Amino acid sequence: MNWLQTLAVVFHVLLAAGIIALVLLQRGKGADAGAGFGAGASGTVFGARGSASFLSRTTAVLATLFFLTSLGLSYLFSQQKEATSVVDTLQQEEAPAPVAPASQPLKLPATQSNAPGTASPAPATEPAPAAPAPTQEQQPAPAGN
Repeated sequence: MNWLQTLAVVFHVLLAAGIIALVLLQRGKGADAGAGFGAGASGTVFGARGSASFLSRTTAVLATLFFLTSLGLSYLFSQQKEATSVVDTLQQEEAPAPVAPASQPLKLPATQSNAPGTASPAPATEPAPAAPAPTQEQQPAPAGN
């Protein structure tokens, strides 16, 4: 994650915390229930709803910023090229290794120094041909009669 993504995530979390705090500070609609029955002056200059308070306007601004940062974060994280899951990482690491043709024997480079303490590779030898499988005539008869 680069610095821009980190900064956007931190700002997004701070916006979420601010929205939560502002919503908890505001009064609910149930607090005005007594005003509907003549207990208060609910139908004054701004109508039955009243004017938008500073807290409700700030909440609306923070909600808009939260929405925009959500869209921005989705764009930033969609542009990543690196593998994010374990399966993607394993598939990249398990790329097939090039295989040498079977017709050419593998030859090791010869070492030029035979100083004590240095290990020299064993000389390359070709495998011995496999012995032919015994036929039925050559196999011993089973004992048990």
